[in-house]
Amino acid sequence: MESRINELLSVTEKGLSHLKALGADTARVTASLSVTHEFNVDSGKFSLFRTLFDRSLGMMAIKEGKKGVYATNKTDDADIVSAAEQCIAVAESATPDDAWALAPDSGHIKFHEENTGADLDRLFERSVELVETIKKNHPTIIIEQMIVTHGEKEGVYRNTMGALYETKEGFYGVDLMFSAHDGENCSSFFGVGVTTEDLDTPFYELGSIKRDLASVEKQVVTRPVDGKFTGTILLTPDAFAGFMGSIIGNFAGDRSVLEKTSIWLDKVGEKVADERLTVSFPVQTEGIVGRDNYTAEGFLCEDFTIIDKGVLTAFPLSLYVANKTGRSPVKNSLDCMVITPGEKSFEEIVKGIDKGLFVGRFSGGAPGVSGEFSGVAKNSFLIENGEITTAVSETMISGNMAEMINNLVELSSDVIADGTSLLPYASFSGITISGKTSEFEE
Repeated sequence: MESRINELLSVTEKGLSHLKALGADTARVTASLSVTHEFNVDSGKFSLFRTLFDRSLGMMAIKEGKKGVYATNKTDDADIVSAAEQCIAVAESATPDDAWALAPDSGHIKFHEENTGADLDRLFERSVELVETIKKNHPTIIIEQMIVTHGEKEGVYRNTMGALYETKEGFYGVDLMFSAHDGENCSSFFGVGVTTEDLDTPFYELGSIKRDLASVEKQVVTRPVDGKFTGTILLTPDAFAGFMGSIIGNFAGDRSVLEKTSIWLDKVGEKVADERLTVSFPVQTEGIVGRDNYTAEGFLCEDFTIIDKGVLTAFPLSLYVANKTGRSPVKNSLDCMVITPGEKSFEEIVKGIDKGLFVGRFSGGAPGVSGEFSGVAKNSFLIENGEITTAVSETMISGNMAEMINNLVELSSDVIADGTSLLPYASFSGITISGKTSEFEE
């Protein structure tokens, strides 16, 4: 993609000028152009190649303490004027709030990655290789859909505080949706994705693709869990990330702190989890691609650890909520999670579980204020006497998330890197597992 940074610089400069002329006290403008090349596979066959072009323009203005936001995909001069007028109109109809603000000036910084262009021939070769490898190694797997992409994006962020950021990035991605079939029996659908900067490694070897394909192959025939018991759950890295996302949002997010519903409200500097649990969001880490360099408020992203050896270090607050509550904002967008691994292998962790469930996916509603959760464990297996035994049909699991991270049994030494996170497997005790019960049981 030919560089269009100068065009984007002009668009953001004009946008900011129009917003200020219309009375904005503080404002930001973002503009981007992207090109995405995409191969599609449906039902195991290549079905489509296309190139998608996208542009975006986003504006935020604060006028007399009132905030307005507007976005469009048009960047001609007349469209910039119209967008500014719409943004100011939204602000003028809002309720004043002095907590709205932008970060102090961080200067003009360029985040330009090298070699952002696409090698489409090699990308197609890797895509064909993945399809053929799945057919060879996993004959019962049907690829329902596979989308392989290369995305290249240029963007500019500019605000009235003086911040001006240029971004140029490009990376490859593969997303798989598949199921296993054997005669009339079939597994449920399962999805997995990875992001990578280069094509040096076969897609099959990236992230958890190989493990997930092998796991779903064993889920063609399932049986219900018998009875109800309290046991240990072993979470895949993806399922673990889902739980940690809910925990952070429920106990440390903007809303829970602003509304004072967080049970961690007065626990900064105190132990809230097992001392082996460290959850961080680093800016530069090998294996992570496509990370954010700055926040929407204009802060340059900095490394942030929310839980350090079990201790809550800070709340990951936006500048708005920080201003409302008198706390400090976090200069991080929480887009790339890294959890420190443990010392035991996945296999060793399984051997230590007497009775429990290996959970591939979890589907449940938002947890309660104090952390109670209940939902369905999918793509799961029963663990008995230190062995993964039969695949089970959808099974209810429930517990309390605040208690759960204090009941950590093990974190694996195995780490899955999918391009956006680095996560181990994790096991937790004290979880209620509810299977099929007799009609005579209460």
